[in-house]
Amino acid sequence: METSKIRGVIPPVIIPLTNKKSLDLDAFNRSVNRMIDAGVDGLFFLGSSGEVAFLTDAQRYHVLQEAVAIVNGRVPVLAGIVDMETMRVVDQAKRAAGFGVDGLVATAPFYALGGPKETERHFRAIREHTDLPLFAYDLPVCVHTKLDPSMLVRLGCDGVLQGVKDSSGDDVSFRWLMLENEDAGHPLQLLTGHEVVVDGAYLGGADGAVPGLANVDPYSYVEQWRAAKEGDWERVKELQDHLARLMFVTRHVKATVGFGAGVGAFKTALWQMGVFNTNQMREPVQPLKGDDVEGIVAILKREGMMDPDAPVRTAY
Repeated sequence: METSKIRGVIPPVIIPLTNKKSLDLDAFNRSVNRMIDAGVDGLFFLGSSGEVAFLTDAQRYHVLQEAVAIVNGRVPVLAGIVDMETMRVVDQAKRAAGFGVDGLVATAPFYALGGPKETERHFRAIREHTDLPLFAYDLPVCVHTKLDPSMLVRLGCDGVLQGVKDSSGDDVSFRWLMLENEDAGHPLQLLTGHEVVVDGAYLGGADGAVPGLANVDPYSYVEQWRAAKEGDWERVKELQDHLARLMFVTRHVKATVGFGAGVGAFKTALWQMGVFNTNQMREPVQPLKGDDVEGIVAILKREGMMDPDAPVRTAY
């Protein structure tokens, strides 16, 4: 496929689980089809929101097999190939390609930490083993390496990378990356992983967004992308304000922090909206309960995502 097609709104798909913590195919179908029906431009499986760090290899491949079958060619499918070191990532890339995905997303290596030379070599080595479009996943909070904008553009010019999914939270660096990419002739498709300041990324020239919150409200992110392409920046900001307020579902969680508060809140929202059958998490993360669930429901109702009279689900 043409790499230029990998742009727009590409949600990082959250994986629903049964109460026994196995893949819930019923909810998976419902959620994926809901996002496609909303008009998303692609779907990213096995990212941070997809619990990639918590999955065995067999579970990863099960997710990809079912994902590709459900999507059935309607939108491009990106697959995360996140692992500790280069040849483990290469193995993930080969297996993902076998399922028929349209592109790959890789972080810098982690655990045996290196420097800029090793990071650049890592991406070049992946390219030697795959012909699929390759996106660098800038995720320093998890892999402890911040990807340098100049290196990324260099790898883009050399045909090693076709894009970047920026989840660094560093808007200054991302702006510099957009400028350097434009100066080099735009070799990279640049996607922001932000939920809250997507409007600023679009104004700076980003090619799309990969927001986890789009699992909850894909409609607003799709409308925002289309409004940005039409230059309707007032509407872009209006939608961003709604989405920023909706993102409060992750801010008011008190029982836990990090992944449990972020993806845990998204799963809880999808459960309360009837998209998921549970808000179950992978071990050792526990699902949100009690006051945290009630707080999330209040935000969903305030932002028009649930009927104001809908009861709070308490069991499954």
